[in-house]
Amino acid sequence: MLFDGLKPQAPDALLALIGLFAADPRTDKIDLGVGVYRDESGATPVFRAVKAAEARLLQTQTSKSYLGPEGDARFTELLKPVVFGDKADLGNVVGVQTPGGTGALRLAAELIGAAKPGTKVWVGTPTWPNHPPVFASARLDIQTYRYFDQASQTILFDEMMDALGRAEAGDVVLLHGCCHNPTGANLTGLQWADVAELVARRGLIPLVDLAYQGLGEGLDQDAAGLRLILESAGDVIAAFSCDKNFGLYRDRVGALYVRTQASAQAELVLSNMLALARPNWSMPPDHGAAVVRLILDDAELAADWKKELTSMRLRIAEVRKALADGDSFFAPQLQQQGMFSLLPLNPDQVLTLRKEHAVYMAGSGRVNLAGLTLKTVPKFIEAVKSVR
Repeated sequence: MLFDGLKPQAPDALLALIGLFAADPRTDKIDLGVGVYRDESGATPVFRAVKAAEARLLQTQTSKSYLGPEGDARFTELLKPVVFGDKADLGNVVGVQTPGGTGALRLAAELIGAAKPGTKVWVGTPTWPNHPPVFASARLDIQTYRYFDQASQTILFDEMMDALGRAEAGDVVLLHGCCHNPTGANLTGLQWADVAELVARRGLIPLVDLAYQGLGEGLDQDAAGLRLILESAGDVIAAFSCDKNFGLYRDRVGALYVRTQASAQAELVLSNMLALARPNWSMPPDHGAAVVRLILDDAELAADWKKELTSMRLRIAEVRKALADGDSFFAPQLQQQGMFSLLPLNPDQVLTLRKEHAVYMAGSGRVNLAGLTLKTVPKFIEAVKSVR
């Protein structure tokens, strides 16, 4: 029979954790597993600007006809200065709308595979669990190096540079643009400059995954690494997600941008992006991208979006400070950014936290700090103390 050759697949550990959390009757339980932003009340709010844009869309949208495989062209155009800055030379940058950041990464992987089958992709570990499967699905050759030491909570920059120094011209280097998932440990400006110089000198192709812009230091600061890369390197690929910084998780809003060295190649790349998008999702979902377009096309809505995004960033920073102030064990978290940190805890300690303290987190030690509030920080600190 057709399906006899299938092998059982292990359930997604994070999805299983969601089910366990939902079934737990304890009223003081803490969810640090799911990677969504939560406010001080524990809710994942809809942005005010999003609500306003949706109301406007409801009143003015006249059709839900197909937009084509490129999606909302105005959306990708308005997003360019957010990603690359107002002063960047974007003449050879082409972009298409994608279903979330994962869709952008999948399209990038297939584009790389179509251009050069079996291309090596250098990935620092630990990384977002979906990164390796996305590139493996395109039959690319994944090369790994250690990026972060969980025990010491430090970036292994020398190991990273040594590994990339062995990469060959035409190899792809996957880089987290900001708010590194799962560690929260970002490269400094000087380190980004060193990476940009190495990538340019060795003819490597940077693929920057920018999924959390605005949740670290600010919109421009969080894109500084990508912009340094753009100034130094030749061909550059950037996968972007609006899911987190616009709160559009379930609407799946993203974009893939490619900057080519030659203008003639830009149109060639774009035609291949569209051809590859067609058999994957045919046309990307419109609603979320239309909302982002309306926000970015309206100065008042854009200002309110930035204001609310800033408040989210500051709340996460406040939680990090409260942790560090409460226990020196969490001092490294004050130097990290974004929603995530990878705590030096083993699976047994994580299991004990869940069973005895109703603290839910990934077995790897990754925590979504936005799942904490200033009221629950003390409980979390005491729970972690008890298992150390």
